[in-house]
Amino acid sequence: MDLKGLVRDVPDFPKEGIVFRDITTILQSPKGLKWAIETMEKSLKDIEFDYIIGPESRGFIFGVPLAYNLGKGFIPVRKEGKLPYKTKRKEYDLEYGTAVIEIHTDAFKPGQKVVIVDDLLATGGTSKATIDLVEEMGGEVVKLVYLIELDFLKGRDLLKGYNVTSLINYDSE
Repeated sequence: MDLKGLVRDVPDFPKEGIVFRDITTILQSPKGLKWAIETMEKSLKDIEFDYIIGPESRGFIFGVPLAYNLGKGFIPVRKEGKLPYKTKRKEYDLEYGTAVIEIHTDAFKPGQKVVIVDDLLATGGTSKATIDLVEEMGGEVVKLVYLIELDFLKGRDLLKGYNVTSLINYDSE
């Protein structure tokens, strides 16, 4: 399936000079959504793990059906102040400032293995912050799965040493 053909390019969003890769068109396509989920699931076929972690909010879109299909639990990583129980937090840099993500302190036990699933690998900041949280809590990240990777932003450089899969790659804006 030509999943890349389903992505809508939105020029000058969120600011001039940026081409936003809009995945809502994949989500609207029953065949496209099914293919994306099934292909992500196939990439996890030989991976042993306990949980899927999905960063807010599009990591939820792909992470929850994968967790359900594979009989695993799902752990949300959210923006600061959105989780109701005790949390561990991580501040990280964005292209245009900083952000904070949080995870529940009891989300998993030390030694458990997790897969991180998200819609986009751009600069790698959110993924690296999520990895740092998991490892600081004693967990092990065994794979990262993305719908889209913007290769030209070199986010994979922050993830050296990790098993990374992307379904769609863009070499340039």
